[in-house]
Amino acid sequence: MGGFFGAVSQRDVSLDIFFGVDYHSHLGTRRGGMIIHDVKDGFQRQIHSIENTPFRTKFEKDLSSFHGASGIGCISDTDPQPLLVRSHLGLYAITTVGIINNAEELVEQYFSDHGHQFMAMSSGKINSTELAAALINQKNDLVSGILHAQEAINGSLTLLILTDQGEIIAARDRVGRLPVLIGKNGQGHCVSFESFAYHKLGYEDAYELGPREVVRIRAEGVDVLSPAGEEMKICAFLWTYYGYPNSNYEGVNVELMRYHNGAVMARDEKKRGSLPDVDYVAGVPDSGIPHAIGYANESGVHFARPFIKYTPTWPRSFMPTNQDVRNQVAKMKQIPVPELIQGKKLLFVDDSIVRGTQLRETVEFLYESGAKEVHMRSACPPIMYSCKYLNFSRGNSDMDLLARRTIQELEGDEGQKHLEEYADPSSRRGQCMLKTICERFGFDSLGYQSLEGVLEAIGIDKDKLCTYCWSGKE
Repeated sequence: MGGFFGAVSQRDVSLDIFFGVDYHSHLGTRRGGMIIHDVKDGFQRQIHSIENTPFRTKFEKDLSSFHGASGIGCISDTDPQPLLVRSHLGLYAITTVGIINNAEELVEQYFSDHGHQFMAMSSGKINSTELAAALINQKNDLVSGILHAQEAINGSLTLLILTDQGEIIAARDRVGRLPVLIGKNGQGHCVSFESFAYHKLGYEDAYELGPREVVRIRAEGVDVLSPAGEEMKICAFLWTYYGYPNSNYEGVNVELMRYHNGAVMARDEKKRGSLPDVDYVAGVPDSGIPHAIGYANESGVHFARPFIKYTPTWPRSFMPTNQDVRNQVAKMKQIPVPELIQGKKLLFVDDSIVRGTQLRETVEFLYESGAKEVHMRSACPPIMYSCKYLNFSRGNSDMDLLARRTIQELEGDEGQKHLEEYADPSSRRGQCMLKTICERFGFDSLGYQSLEGVLEAIGIDKDKLCTYCWSGKE
């Protein structure tokens, strides 16, 4: 994934950019970047790896050298950015969030002559932000270039551009797969992926971009440069998993959606008569907890926290590069509360089940700690497709996904023709998949939230939501 933050003001914004970007650290673990513009001294930029050290720690030492009344910054799970670009459109900084699935084709189509070259990253791949800038530079102005790049790209492109005039141009993806929100205070404006980031900095809500909309942000105000389009497909997974609890997208708060989602799941299980007899309902920390609170409130079963994640030492279990170390860190973080586990029947709600990498270890840990039964619920449907539009649930193959891998093992290639049936827990194939996963991981029961339940919990027009990873439908 990734996230960004920018600000334009009548005062220095270096601290705003620093804290605003830091508040997007939950969206990525690879790189962070900041670029500040000063009218007299121009651009100042730094990019650091944050794979083993948090953004705040890496950039604290740079703050004394940053100064200026406008700036942008990002957390990136892919490319080093923001980039500083010099072209016939002027000198500008750019940061992007999204995916370019047809990068090689675009290079071949637009830049195959001898006059173009791209800096390759260590993986050999092209920096997608650099490619986006090259597409923008094909046109005679930034707005036309942005719209051209968004149309040419297969995937998604949301971006911020900081001009050498100290203005920010913000563009939401062509169908609005990610949010872009603008805040304001008495001295200027900011732009952000997460709304809570600017609330903490003293900004209030001012504007939310529509899909395909392009705006110019100045200290004095916001100007629409290209109007919003009609079609929107914002990612439904924002609310289920990777959005931060305090944020709102399209007017819907993340935390409240998760409470509602858990309640809908419990309500539907009661109707089917499949609600298990358990002592406690618990959430898999951290984002599973609000779903579990909603489930517990609706089911009437006490909510509890049978184990706690110890985060001061390892804030994110996937930070180490070695898989064995990551697995050991995950185990070390799980601190049991024996009084809430020993001899107890427990139902856990997780935000999602993607690859199932750590599920077995979690269940074994609970049984080793004395649990009598362990039931598992996923707060979203089975993930059947790797995301084509954002950097979530992407792998080398759809077979990395637990549901798809299980279907392949059960029925081979024939099973891949019946994914919709497998996603339906009331069907014969759906029941078979649930039973197989339960046996493999040691669950006493397993349930997935339905697609209809997730859509009900979000509460906006279902045609405006992207559910590709669950349904395969664009």
